[in-house]
Amino acid sequence: MGCMFSELAAKFAFFPPSPPTYQVKKRDNGKLTAVSASSSSSMPMPLAADDSSLDVLLIDTKRGNKVVAFYLKNPYARLTLLYSHGNAADLGQLYDLFVQLKVNLRVNLMGYDYSGYGASTGKPSESNTYADIEAVYQCLQTEYGVSQEDLILYGQSVGSGPTLHLASKLPRLRGVVLHSGILSGLRVLCHVKFTFCCDIYKNINKIKKVKCPVLVIHGTEDDVVNWLHGNKLWKMARDPYEPLWIKGGGHCNLELYPDYIRHLCRFIQDMENMNTKIRLNKIRQELHLPVRSNTNTGSANRCCRIKCCQPKCQECPKLSGTKCCWKPKWPKCWIPSCVNCCRWPKCPKCLRPRSCIPKCLRPLRCTKCFNWQCCCTKCFNWQCCCTKCFNWRCCCIETNSGLNGKQDG
Repeated sequence: MGCMFSELAAKFAFFPPSPPTYQVKKRDNGKLTAVSASSSSSMPMPLAADDSSLDVLLIDTKRGNKVVAFYLKNPYARLTLLYSHGNAADLGQLYDLFVQLKVNLRVNLMGYDYSGYGASTGKPSESNTYADIEAVYQCLQTEYGVSQEDLILYGQSVGSGPTLHLASKLPRLRGVVLHSGILSGLRVLCHVKFTFCCDIYKNINKIKKVKCPVLVIHGTEDDVVNWLHGNKLWKMARDPYEPLWIKGGGHCNLELYPDYIRHLCRFIQDMENMNTKIRLNKIRQELHLPVRSNTNTGSANRCCRIKCCQPKCQECPKLSGTKCCWKPKWPKCWIPSCVNCCRWPKCPKCLRPRSCIPKCLRPLRCTKCFNWQCCCTKCFNWQCCCTKCFNWRCCCIETNSGLNGKQDG
């Protein structure tokens, strides 16, 4: 039943150009080249006769298909863009756009045709497109040494499906661009609020798993994929980047607007400037962990982690265990704050752990609430925290003979 629904959905979702706009030929030196398949010319002409930066690849997928890919190199690039195109185009129609993006964005660009598109073998289907993008990503890793930290995924229309599929599996991806993206295949045809088993490209579920910044580009007058799809994807992203809503833009003409390339350039520059330290701080914020700092600005800005093992407190019924005290240090005192029990560090004078002493050995009271203070039971080095009002007093009072006598007695 699932295969039948998948095949039925594929008939409505994929419209590969027929006939393909290009062909793949092998040169005398063994390298592949792409030639135009235009019927107007008697001799097929190369798409890029003098473009030495173009590599034409034939990649095997795990489902037994061979997909064609174009890799365009930019010597000044720091990042690589993996482009998944829409459902009614192939690489022959997109080559000129790839060249413009490579130059203007200053990136390396890898574009590929889905199974059944262009010169790629097989039939187009949802599962085949997932296998296609995974094979292309593995090729980038093995042949060109591109890691996920230096990779940006770009998905247009139906291409948002395989793009989010791969992005949800790469936790250290640099960024994602959704160009006229869809929530799901069935939601494009009819406005449904639930996900059905026959639905394809369930991006509404996968967008929540993407951990990198997500840029959404959509036209407000898109009559194929409603603008609400892009708006919902942007709102559901974990790390949404400033979106680009092109006023009056349709489904296939957003590249003609100046804001398109301008906003993309800014996004690429921000991704280039995002170093490892910034990304780790974002991950710590998501996990609700304290952000580390290399600067020592004093004890007031640092966090102490002291494991204490003290006897039972006289003031509260709790036993001091090996729990950690994550309390900020007081600006004028190095003693961490105590909440319900005695979690004191060692005395700086005798290096013995402090504890709450009996009330008979507490001659001093807090000047704020007159509650007895604590001291070290060996040297009576009086410390300055009231366990009731937490009025910190950073003075050290030396013990007198009367106190020693009372202790000895």
